[in-house]
Amino acid sequence: MNPPSDLLTIGDVSRMAGKAASSVRYYEHIGLIPPPMRVSGRRRYPSAVLRTLAVIDSAQRAGLTLEEIRSLLAVSPGNTAATERLRQIAVRKLPDVHALIERAERVRGWLEAAAACACPSLDDCPLFDEPGRLPPRDSAADVGARAGGRQG
Repeated sequence: MNPPSDLLTIGDVSRMAGKAASSVRYYEHIGLIPPPMRVSGRRRYPSAVLRTLAVIDSAQRAGLTLEEIRSLLAVSPGNTAATERLRQIAVRKLPDVHALIERAERVRGWLEAAAACACPSLDDCPLFDEPGRLPPRDSAADVGARAGGRQG
């Protein structure tokens, strides 16, 4: 029996999705994409897998964890529950992203002042006299871990 012509090899999927074949296999292994059909022992994916991989890629770049992505993909594509889940995740993550942006803006302001500094020495530089100008050292790691989905 010949496979349907719209089935893609893992190499095709990898090239078309811009993902390493190892990533495609990993997503299959953890259940983000369904196991493909096998033809002579080789993986053959339906073209719909490309859309799923695009969703995974976009969600990862937006900082969603694999578990959050799994919850989005668990709902059938035509079901509005997936978009509702996406909204809930976004609402939950936005405060952390706002905090990261605020931190980055404070750091940028300090660095801009440092770049314009004409002080003769660090002892004379007021940039080091105002610890409140910069965010606390641990806040970036804490906020970044929450926004990026890393778990410690």
